[in-house]
Amino acid sequence: MKNLKYTIYSLIFISALATSCQDEDQEFGDILAPTNLQVVVDKEGADSANPNGDGSGRVNFTATADNVTSFHFIIQDITKLAQGGQVTHDFTTLGENTYQVTIIAFGTGGSASTTSIDVDVLSLYEPPAELVQMLYGSGSRVWRVKDEAPNHFGLGPVGGDPFSYYGANPGDKSGVGMYDDRYIFNQDGSFTHITNAFNDDPTIDTNGTIVGREVLINELVDGSGGFPNGADIENYDLSDYEGQHTVTAPSGVETITLTGTGFIAYYVGGNHTYVILSRSENEMVLKTTDGNNEFDWGFTLIADD
Repeated sequence: MKNLKYTIYSLIFISALATSCQDEDQEFGDILAPTNLQVVVDKEGADSANPNGDGSGRVNFTATADNVTSFHFIIQDITKLAQGGQVTHDFTTLGENTYQVTIIAFGTGGSASTTSIDVDVLSLYEPPAELVQMLYGSGSRVWRVKDEAPNHFGLGPVGGDPFSYYGANPGDKSGVGMYDDRYIFNQDGSFTHITNAFNDDPTIDTNGTIVGREVLINELVDGSGGFPNGADIENYDLSDYEGQHTVTAPSGVETITLTGTGFIAYYVGGNHTYVILSRSENEMVLKTTDGNNEFDWGFTLIADD
């Protein structure tokens, strides 16, 4: 029912947006609503014996349409932006469940087409106790980039070592909007990104800055500004925000997924999924693939509590 309400609200917004753009035809040219909207659902590990997947809960969605500029997927009340039409979502409610997924294809001038599908997914994964204890303990834990150590930030080839092309030396990224960030994982599945932990005393100040990859950082519609430095956009204005996190293990690989445009350390877009390369009681090394499918990016985090 929540999904249905969210879809209705989204369609009302889209209708209003399309109406407001009618007088701007000369600016946008012909307004063409997307047609032939189709969606392919790929449940990880699905076969004839396991039609609802292998129990990891991971599903890959691919949408295509004619005259389309971008897609939005509404999954479990979460809107995911997908410029190229591909989205991965981890369903973590244990057991076999049916979910409604709404796909909106946007065309020129704010026009849009939409469809909804029902997806049956099997989820059997429960994170091991030591992973849960590390990530949020009995309630919540605060994490930060381990900037005092080598290889706290790096990049490498997709599918390879994320520190092989570059591994940051201690303090390499000082003053660009990375080291003052804090990441809070909570037992209830929520996630908070504090974009400046040093301006909250004596009162909370939600203002802050971050650093990310050129062009991809523009996905952060709530942010602005920043200063180009090579392919980086440094000190990009972004306020504290909240989202959700899930822990899964597709193909046996422990993985943290953040909802929406949630991210850690350096914004690279993509599917906002971070593979856990290694972990100990108070430290973990993560990697993610950017939205250009150009590099894997590595991050070393340490508990800050």
